[in-house]
Amino acid sequence: MASSRILLIEDDEITANLVRFLVERQGHEFHWAENGTTGLDMVRELRPDALILDVLLPFLDGFSLLYELRANPETANIPVLMLTGKTRENDVVQALEMGANDYLSKPFQPAELTARMNRLLRA
Repeated sequence: MASSRILLIEDDEITANLVRFLVERQGHEFHWAENGTTGLDMVRELRPDALILDVLLPFLDGFSLLYELRANPETANIPVLMLTGKTRENDVVQALEMGANDYLSKPFQPAELTARMNRLLRA
């Protein structure tokens, strides 16, 4: 699989470091934003091949950010994996109905995140 640009928008540094390790181990380029506002700016600038997105973010939450992405033709087709501690069924359904490609709850297994990320990149 060719190297891809992966952007993680996540406010927890421990999670970010684990995701960085997993992404880079797969040979991909890793980028990280610690809040939703910076993350949205980075999406527009980097045009990542895939986005891993938390819901509970400072300044701009993940649902609002996903809405902004899907409303803009230039970012509407970027694959998005929601990675979040929000585990209620209605949160999962909301994210998928808003256009998220996949949803993984925290805590997560590293192998599962890697598999889901690779599937996202093949889509």
